[in-house]
Amino acid sequence: MGDIVAQRLSRRSVLAGLAAAAGTAITSPWPRALAHGSSLTFQEIPQGGGPDHAVAPGYRADVLLRWGDPVLPGAPAFDPRAMSVDGQRMQFGYNADYVAYLPLPRWSTSPEHGLLFVNHEYTNRELMWPGLQAWDATTEAQARIEMAAHGASIVEVRKEAGRWRAVPDGILNRRLTALDTLVHVSGPAAGHARMRTKADPTGRTVVGTLNNCAGGTTPWGTVLTCEENFDLYFAGDPARTSEPDRFRRYGIGEKLLYSWHLNDSRFDIEAEPNEPNRFGWVVEYDPYFPDVPPVKRTALGRFKHEGATTVISADGRLAVYSGDDDEFDYLYRFVSDRPVDPENRLANHDLLDRGTLSVARFNADGTMDWLPLVYGQNGLDRSNGFARQADVLIETRRAADVLGATPMDRPEDVETNPRTGRVYVMLTINRERSEARIDAANPRADNRFGHILELAPPGDGPVRDHSADQYRWDVFILAGDPSEAGHGARYHPDVSKDGWLTNPDNCAFDLRGRLWISTDQDTDQYDRGVSDGIYACDTTGPGRALTRFFYRGPIGAECPGLCFTPDGRTLFCAVQHPAEGSTLAAPATRWPDFAEGMPPRPSVVAITKEDGGEIGS
Repeated sequence: MGDIVAQRLSRRSVLAGLAAAAGTAITSPWPRALAHGSSLTFQEIPQGGGPDHAVAPGYRADVLLRWGDPVLPGAPAFDPRAMSVDGQRMQFGYNADYVAYLPLPRWSTSPEHGLLFVNHEYTNRELMWPGLQAWDATTEAQARIEMAAHGASIVEVRKEAGRWRAVPDGILNRRLTALDTLVHVSGPAAGHARMRTKADPTGRTVVGTLNNCAGGTTPWGTVLTCEENFDLYFAGDPARTSEPDRFRRYGIGEKLLYSWHLNDSRFDIEAEPNEPNRFGWVVEYDPYFPDVPPVKRTALGRFKHEGATTVISADGRLAVYSGDDDEFDYLYRFVSDRPVDPENRLANHDLLDRGTLSVARFNADGTMDWLPLVYGQNGLDRSNGFARQADVLIETRRAADVLGATPMDRPEDVETNPRTGRVYVMLTINRERSEARIDAANPRADNRFGHILELAPPGDGPVRDHSADQYRWDVFILAGDPSEAGHGARYHPDVSKDGWLTNPDNCAFDLRGRLWISTDQDTDQYDRGVSDGIYACDTTGPGRALTRFFYRGPIGAECPGLCFTPDGRTLFCAVQHPAEGSTLAAPATRWPDFAEGMPPRPSVVAITKEDGGEIGS
């Protein structure tokens, strides 16, 4: 296997693979920069860490929305000493993650007036209340505030005189929470016996959505928000249930971060063994029609979803890419049965309920196969404990195990380049991979730094066959410090001492097809002395894989949600868990307020160029 990996990472192999995938000649996978080098013209900022954020010269980074800011009419001003459940239900939630910009008026391309949809993944109680540590139990009131701080915020925003501002009384402003938002269930698993509970004997209505991480938008203007680490919310001993192994495959019972079960039996698997089956889905929500309930689309499978990136395939059908963010888990793709109807928005309202979910198997020869997760095929039947398609979807991970998919190094965000049609997969970290378990797509044991894969569906240019059974693939970047031989890092050879990165997490593409990468080192950033932030690079031409450091977050934070406006002149960025790894008694930073008595506040930042130009150019 070591020889195969070496071959896959050789320059000749990468060249051959990408040239075949693109159908065009490529002079070199990591070409030496010409005189003009990268197409990105910003001055790179130095790596390092500190209490404040920083952005490249010539740009400004304005804090737009902070935890506790008013979202709904009547919301109280934020007061960390007087938090309440009712207040938090009307205020901006905690730990902003995925960010989507939806223009106003609806279905326009307005770049200066729109809605921001922002996920609120989880809460850091040690930075919300004095005297608490990260794993401490909360009171009933604190637990309910945490539930209200989860979910999503939808906020109207405007750009006026070059600066963005929130509109706190916007008529489309809404909060989705883990506390009381009713979410419908659709698709093959809706109503299944394993989706039914005492409170919902129909198995078709769930209270709340939680641990909402990355997401996506659809061509018809809805948002897909993804439920990720739902296992952290459920208490109980799997051995005392009828499905212990199936709980363990999702990590349920291994680690408990929240104490909600003390006041709500839904989160006790011994009292409500089916409740965990109702989380781990992709949730569709229409911000333009805010009173229509969100819907859990079960045809897209149940796992720790990171992202739900959509792209229209060459035949008009919709493909949705998603990673399962755990060590040794998988990359998935859903393809709708019907094509998208661009002329009739309502015709697409149930498009995501019917289609084929597949899981990826990466081959050492540079090809990859999509293995359909379809009941009755390839062992997905009663012989392996699957009685119908609903079982395959409720136990997506186990179904993928049966098919022999490739276990990955924590697949996170997946995005498609609008210029080339190639697909990029962020792989963040896997310290558990041994030498015996390396493979061509995951070529390093003890992968502490992560890497990025580049997938090429059949075709050439932006419109490709995203429904094909087989793609080609290659390694785009092996992250880490290229000056440290032990890291085994691979970039463009001219990457600077500040341009290399670790732990790629989320990403976005600008109008020119350049890749913008956010990083997530967790608390390793304290040891490394490098705060997380945003890097950018070309994916083609002389600056291919020449990453450059653009924005640095405050210490302890990551910057997961990247989103450009339609004109490319604003980059919205979520700043999640500033000061994580410290406590409220002695926070590593009080960003963004820097006021005594104020806690660090997860926020959304609007980055613009001081001359009003396009970001990166």
